[in-house]
Amino acid sequence: MADPRYFDHAASTPLDPRVFEAMMSAYQRLPGNAHAVHGAGREARHAVEFAREQVALAIGAEDPQQIIFTSGATEANETVIRAHRGAISPFEHSAVRAAANGYEVLGNHGYDLVAPVASDFLSVMSVHNETGARWDVRSLPAKTRHSDMTQSLGKEAVGVTGLDFASFSAHKLNGPKGVGAIYSVEGQIEPLFRGGGQELGNRGGTLNVPAIVGFGLAAEIARVEWLERAQHAAALREQFLSTLSKEPDLTMNGGPNPAPHILSLSFSGIEGESIVLGLDELGFAVSAGAACSSGSTEVSPPLRALGLPDELARGTLRISFGLGNTAESTEALAKALLSTVRRLQSLHT
Repeated sequence: MADPRYFDHAASTPLDPRVFEAMMSAYQRLPGNAHAVHGAGREARHAVEFAREQVALAIGAEDPQQIIFTSGATEANETVIRAHRGAISPFEHSAVRAAANGYEVLGNHGYDLVAPVASDFLSVMSVHNETGARWDVRSLPAKTRHSDMTQSLGKEAVGVTGLDFASFSAHKLNGPKGVGAIYSVEGQIEPLFRGGGQELGNRGGTLNVPAIVGFGLAAEIARVEWLERAQHAAALREQFLSTLSKEPDLTMNGGPNPAPHILSLSFSGIEGESIVLGLDELGFAVSAGAACSSGSTEVSPPLRALGLPDELARGTLRISFGLGNTAESTEALAKALLSTVRRLQSLHT
C-alpha cells in the first residue's frame, strides 16, 4: 500500500487501493450533480447518502443525517468554532487554535485541563496530533462539547455518544484528501458556506461525490479493521522503543496512555528539523511535529503547553506508524535515528 519507510501517517495516509477503485468508478459512472432531480443526479445522491451511512456507522452516530460533509477537518473545526463561544484546550491543532483566536473564543488562554472549570462550549481533541496523548472532553464540565477526532478514526474505536460535535478528515484513515465531516448531534450547524443550501442547509457548495464515496468506504474499512491496525502500530512502536532503549538522552512525550500510532520523542541539543532532514537523506519520512507547522522556527504551542522546555520542544521528532510499515523497516528506522542523533549531537560538542 505504501513505502515501508514512510512513517508520517499522522500527517497523511496513503490511499487504500480499494478506496481508489471505488473513487475511479464514481468518476466514471456518477457524472450528475447530487442535488439535481434527474436520474443521474439521483444516482449521485444515492452514492452520497450511502457514504453518509457508512461514516455514521463508523463513528457510532445514531442517524446518518448527523453527518455533514466538508472539505476536511479544518473546515469542520472552523465551522463549529465559529458558531460558538467558549473555550478550547491549550493543546489543540492549529485549525482549532486559529479559529478560536479569530472568533474571540478563549483560545490558548481558555481551558486548564489540570483544574477544569465549567464552560458553555468546550473543544478538546481526542488524540493529540503531535504527541499521541489522549483526552475525552466528555469527562470535563461543559454544556456543549466538541472534539477534533481526526487522529482517532481509523486508528482506534470511535464513538460520538455524549458529544455535540466532532470533526473528521478522510485522508487520515487511508481515504482521499479534500473531504471530511462534522458530526452534529442535532444534525444542524450554522453554515460557514451558505451557497446553494446543500447538505440540508448546513454547507453550501456542490458535493464532491467521488471523494465522499471514497471517504465512506475508507470509514467502513476502518470500522472493520481498526483493531488490526491498532495492534500493528502497537507492535511496531514496542519494537522501535526496544531498539531506542540504547539511547539514554531522550524524552518520551504523550503521557501514560498515548495512541499507539503516534510516537513523540525529544532530544536535547539538536533541532527536530535537522533529524527529519538527516533521516530523509536515508529514505525515511518522519516529521518534527504537525505538517501544517513545518518550517516554523517557533516552539510548538501544544508542546509548550505540555510543559516541555523550549530546548526539548525544538528537538522533538514525531514518528507515526501505519499500513505499509513493517518490522524490518521499523528496525531500520530506529537504527538510522540513533546514528543520525549521535552524528548531530557530535557536531554540537
